[in-house]
Amino acid sequence: MSKVLITGANRGIGLGLTKTYLANGYDVHATYRDSAHAKELLDLARHNHRLQCHGLDVTDYPAVNKLASQFSSLDIFISNAGYYGAKGNGLGHTDVDDWRYTFEVNTIAPLKWVESFYQVLKQGKEKKIACLSSKMGSINDNQTGGAYEYRSSKAALNAVVKSLSIDCEPWGISVIAIHPGWVKTTMGGAQAQIDPLTSAHGIFDVIDKTNLKKSGQFFNYDGSRLVW
Repeated sequence: MSKVLITGANRGIGLGLTKTYLANGYDVHATYRDSAHAKELLDLARHNHRLQCHGLDVTDYPAVNKLASQFSSLDIFISNAGYYGAKGNGLGHTDVDDWRYTFEVNTIAPLKWVESFYQVLKQGKEKKIACLSSKMGSINDNQTGGAYEYRSSKAALNAVVKSLSIDCEPWGISVIAIHPGWVKTTMGGAQAQIDPLTSAHGIFDVIDKTNLKKSGQFFNYDGSRLVW
């Protein structure tokens, strides 16, 4: 049975991915930060023996290392947890501490998780890493400016993904960045274009079709390739 690990799975896209991978026969390990905001995920686990939930903050790296020590193998790692940053921090109003935290969650944490789990990914069958990025991290696609904290953190994540794809290639591990679409979540807002399950189904298909030839690339949830 293939095994997937998904961070930030308590709501939105992460919860949608959890449901999608369960529906496709995977054993799913899902992380959440606060049980008070993970009721649906924890209820799902109580009724599905193939779902195991782990409560931890994605920036608590000793806890991440401890979690990794419980795995003998892993097929897919999906870095989904993310933080947009405080709204309204435009030019002249950037918050340095909030910017640092945005980078911690969106850029540093995904790499630290890979550092903890790449040894067990080497023992898996599928050997895939997917980091949820954003078109807002695309330098070429930036036509509106602003969102300095979020844009810069996702652009940096894309650079991390590219480097990881090169470093992980000798072990047969593919690494990609995925834009999940504009999704109706707490971050995306009610005016967004698609629901979390639509995004999750698209992300599942993109990851399923990923191989070493596609490693180091940036994809939309519909499978189309995006520019950095």
